[in-house]
Amino acid sequence: MSTLRDNWRVILLVVAILVSTFALFSPTVGSQPAVGEDDSFTNLKYGLQLDGGTRIRAPLIGVTAEEVEFNGDSERVVEQQVAAELPDADAADVIARQGAESNTVEATIENVTTDELGQALDAAGYAHGTVRDGVTETTRQETVRVLESKINEAGLSGGTVQQVTTATGEHFILVEVPNRDRQDVIDLVGERGTVQIDIYYPTTENGTRTYETREAVLTQADFTSIGTAQEPQTGGGAFVPVSVRDEPAADFQQAVVDTGLAQQGGTRCTYMDEGGQETTDACLLLVVNGDVVNAFGMSPGLADGMRSGEWAAAPSFQLQTRNTSEAQEIAINLRAGALPAKLDLSGQDGGTSSYISPSQGENFKFDSLLTGIVAVLAVAGVVFIRYGKPEVALPMIVTGLSEVYVLLGFAALIGYPLDLSVIAGFIAVIGTGVDDLIIIADEVMGEGSVKSRKVFQSRFRRAFWVIGAAAATTIIAMSPLAVLSLGDLQGFAIFTILGVIIGVLVTRPAYGDILRILLTDDR
Repeated sequence: MSTLRDNWRVILLVVAILVSTFALFSPTVGSQPAVGEDDSFTNLKYGLQLDGGTRIRAPLIGVTAEEVEFNGDSERVVEQQVAAELPDADAADVIARQGAESNTVEATIENVTTDELGQALDAAGYAHGTVRDGVTETTRQETVRVLESKINEAGLSGGTVQQVTTATGEHFILVEVPNRDRQDVIDLVGERGTVQIDIYYPTTENGTRTYETREAVLTQADFTSIGTAQEPQTGGGAFVPVSVRDEPAADFQQAVVDTGLAQQGGTRCTYMDEGGQETTDACLLLVVNGDVVNAFGMSPGLADGMRSGEWAAAPSFQLQTRNTSEAQEIAINLRAGALPAKLDLSGQDGGTSSYISPSQGENFKFDSLLTGIVAVLAVAGVVFIRYGKPEVALPMIVTGLSEVYVLLGFAALIGYPLDLSVIAGFIAVIGTGVDDLIIIADEVMGEGSVKSRKVFQSRFRRAFWVIGAAAATTIIAMSPLAVLSLGDLQGFAIFTILGVIIGVLVTRPAYGDILRILLTDDR
């Protein structure tokens, strides 16, 4: 019992190594296959730089007016009134928010200027303060949430979305998706993802037949469940089964009856045919991002349920599409929701998007491994030259490497993708870790031989005070980089801080116990 109590720090290090081994190699950790996961025998995941893939870094389109006086109007009314004063805009392009300190109105339509938004607010009768470029923090956070949902719904596991703020205060959305082509990712995140159902129907006035559109009879918020894209057994097209909330279901049922769509169940919709807009009967239009992607009539059974009023008791139907890829896109957009603002991908090279090929990622991975090995060998050589005693230098190297091993286990356990910045953090941990171990060895051995536990502990405590102060300084210096969304610097800072904490709490004390066992007779 005395031996266990005296050497508990070494035991703690052994436990940490065992837990890391479990995290790295156990099939129960990270058992779900994911894009970006290493296909070897470990559970490590690699980021974009080491696995290849697409990175998009872009600001959000929009301008914001602050300190807006809503005059008692609701947010929805403000959005409608301001949108009516902006060219080529609708209510979906304006976001009004009431805040505790200030009300804001954002216009997220492309090419809108601060002057145009200010003039629209004035025309709508809303006094306001400063109008600036950019969107609000709430909109940026909502955009990150929706993009994360879109990536997850599309099965692009391993993809990450985060907000990045530059030193000059500019805000960007950073999207990284391993092992995916650039155009595929742009197609997924570049559009707002709005989905709605319109009714296109004929009317007759004074003997003249005209056509009208009743817009947004169903929107994304009206659906309670969205199924997966499916292909009909009879062939042709694809569909997404959906269920509708009770309140909008009643309004939708009434709109179908009022426009005559329910009176002609089974009639073929010719809206999408050449010239069909002039000859068709009533149709349901499936509108994605403002474009009609499909038009369809109503089956006789569904039309009967609409006319009788029975459909609203169990409101569900199928969104028909022309192919499976369209059905998948619609299902993703419905489940993830619409982006409050689009990413600004305009630019000579498609904005700030970039692509790293898998082969280039493999090269980075090999170079990173080679750099780590060279760093370890260099440190080992310096340590052996400095002390010339294997019983001092060898435990130092093993302890320093165990620190990196524990960090790798932690990364595997939480599924954190490794990239070049994290590798740089590991290399920094090797350097600072061995530096601290050298301080311990110098302090313990610098005043002559160590014969007793009391002498050893006195010298070790002096060394540990120096190490603790240096660790505190490193943590304080790295904390802003770890907390702020500064892209690659965040991963470097996080793992440098983790390495320092593991070193102070586990590896440095464990090395002290090992050194005491080797240098003193008191074990």
